Amino acid sequence: MMEVAGPWTEVFESSERKEKSGGAETLLGSSTLTLAPLVSDSPSVRRSQPIFITTNRAKDVESFSSSVPSIPNPFPELCSPSKSPVLINSLPPPSGDKYVIKVYGEDSHSRSLCVCPGATAREVCHMLVQTAHCSDQENWALLELHPTLGLERCLEDHEVVLEVQATWSLKGDTRLVFCKNYAKYEFFRKPVLFFPESMISDSADVSKGMKSSELIQNLLRSGTCPEIQGFLHLKEPSRKTWKKVYFFLRRSGLYCSTKGSSKEPRHLQYVADLEDLNVYTVVNSRKLYGAPADFTFCIKPSRNPVRVQDLKFLCAENEQTRTCWTSAFRLFKYGKQLQCNYQLSKSAPRSLEGSNLTDNKSKSEASLVAMDFSGKAGGRVIQNPTEAQNAEKEEGQAWRRREALRCSLPNLSSAARPSSIHKTQPWFHGGVSRKEAQRLIEKQGLVDGMFLIRESQQHAQCFVLSLCYQLKTKHYLVIPCEDGGRKYLTMDDGLTLFIDLLQLVEFHQINKGILPVCLKHPCVCVAL
Repeated sequence: MMEVAGPWTEVFESSERKEKSGGAETLLGSSTLTLAPLVSDSPSVRRSQPIFITTNRAKDVESFSSSVPSIPNPFPELCSPSKSPVLINSLPPPSGDKYVIKVYGEDSHSRSLCVCPGATAREVCHMLVQTAHCSDQENWALLELHPTLGLERCLEDHEVVLEVQATWSLKGDTRLVFCKNYAKYEFFRKPVLFFPESMISDSADVSKGMKSSELIQNLLRSGTCPEIQGFLHLKEPSRKTWKKVYFFLRRSGLYCSTKGSSKEPRHLQYVADLEDLNVYTVVNSRKLYGAPADFTFCIKPSRNPVRVQDLKFLCAENEQTRTCWTSAFRLFKYGKQLQCNYQLSKSAPRSLEGSNLTDNKSKSEASLVAMDFSGKAGGRVIQNPTEAQNAEKEEGQAWRRREALRCSLPNLSSAARPSSIHKTQPWFHGGVSRKEAQRLIEKQGLVDGMFLIRESQQHAQCFVLSLCYQLKTKHYLVIPCEDGGRKYLTMDDGLTLFIDLLQLVEFHQINKGILPVCLKHPCVCVAL
């Protein structure tokens, strides 16, 4: 206590009171002292709220952390940005986001596309047709390819691409391939060829005088398929041995008989459910799995990654039998959806050709006009589009005929000969082997009229025309010959002569000649 003469009182900032008396100063006790709170009791401030950290302190912390040397992340692929330890897969994907998929062409080059989560195979093919500037819009498909296992499957037009990729193994080499497939819906056009009468189950209703062809057509229109039966070679698990088993394919599933070809219920064993499986064609099955023939296919659960232990390998006696089984699997699984896809595939190309292709052609050729210089009065502009196209075609054929005749002269040296025009055609595949030519045709669809031309590996200066007819690939030798001192090409020992391969193809696209069917679909190699 300090005594000050003269009492007096004073309040400082409403927190302290003092008394002055006779020059002496006395500090009053707590009972007479008014204290101000350290924090004002304002209703806008609550004591339970966290303390705000000033920017100066944050800057100090950041400068401190930046002064410490950074430790490299040993698992950069598990984290999102470089400074974030959060796993990418642990964050939910934002709604409406785009996804990047990689699609390969048949030349092993790839193209990346940004697609929506629900993009179907038909939509992705349409995008690739536009970006790759393909000449036509029809019969394109996405192929699911497993190179190591030798498995191939054509995606249905309604399948969601991202859902298919979600079933792939992260360590595998599975890829999507953009290619032609002319046989995707061929069983709707020629059902009797794909479903022979010998393979239709006896339980089919043919007792009302209905022919098997009429029965098949009625079933296909209703979105189903006749029951299929027959012998197949089944690969035993974990072994390269095969045994012959009698199978039945019904709407309820795939069954096999434990006693010969008996179809009694007590002899039938359930094999697989059609709703939860995909059918794959097996390439090079003799070497990979020791199959008794090359006509092998397999089934696997559609929602599981591809594992060898989950695959059931089946081998048929010929290509028609394999195609019948695989087509029946598709029809029983998807039903009317395939019929809808088939109708869309027939109507879509017409609308696309009328809009996009015409617009692109008009923009690229806006500065070009067709001229006719055949008259004596000079050139004239051809106004009629049909006449302009005919004039362009005739001029190209005349130029090709002059070049071919000039190159066929016997006194022309080989060094002076220009490069053959057939090498620029999509149906020419160079020096591919006979087996590779068959694989290419099978990959793009075993339909009548599918063809390619290749160089012969056994006969010098000769070519081979590989043609598909009734699910089989036939090969015809094209040999050079001379007539009147000029060189030609022929397939019938000189009865019909062609100045080059282009004329040979154009002739057989209209006339069968010695071929069983006209040339219709060129087997092309797609490059992205």
